[in-house]
Amino acid sequence: MAAIFPRTIDAQLRQAAVGVVVGVGLVVVGWYYYALPSYTRVGYQPEQPVAFSHEQHVGQLGLDCTYCHQHVFDSPHATVPAAQTCMNCHNPKKANVKGASPLLAPVRAGFDTGQPVGWKRVHKLPEYAYFNHAVHVNKGVSCVSCHGQVNEMKVVAHDQPLSMGWCLKCHNDPGKSLRPATEVTNLTWAPDAGQTREEVGKAIQKDLQVNPPMNCQSCHR
Repeated sequence: MAAIFPRTIDAQLRQAAVGVVVGVGLVVVGWYYYALPSYTRVGYQPEQPVAFSHEQHVGQLGLDCTYCHQHVFDSPHATVPAAQTCMNCHNPKKANVKGASPLLAPVRAGFDTGQPVGWKRVHKLPEYAYFNHAVHVNKGVSCVSCHGQVNEMKVVAHDQPLSMGWCLKCHNDPGKSLRPATEVTNLTWAPDAGQTREEVGKAIQKDLQVNPPMNCQSCHR
């Protein structure tokens, strides 16, 4: 009796089954890698070598963001403070604000040796994405928009996903995230009575002609 199906059909079916299994596996792995907090880093809150509290320094004492992150308005990168910056207040021989505290030992060691304090990076974009802090803050994008209310954080945590979709949502409608450039580092800023944040942002967008790019090469260079 002649075979209904050629012998090659068995091999083709096996290949198709393997392909389906591999395809499903790749989808699951891709979702797990890109969608979960382990990739988005939301909530990531590493223990730092120095118990620096943004809640205390920024929220209670009113320290401006640019005192430590000095080049954020003129550099693509928000620089982290050197030991010298901390010692302006905590140097036992000068201001001596808790200068002998054992919690500040890494800062004193860094100041004496010239070695940087080993701060652990919290916010991180993929290497293939380009982001310029200066461009954003000079147009009125506040630190809060990306980093959250750090003035309320004892230990800074990764607040937003910083994903491509999240960025494009803002680029598509930037008015919601804009405020006066003079208030960018004022983490408790609120618009005047009778105005909404979006109304203020839309006016700034029109005045400064803020038109964020939506093409690939702007962020992937």
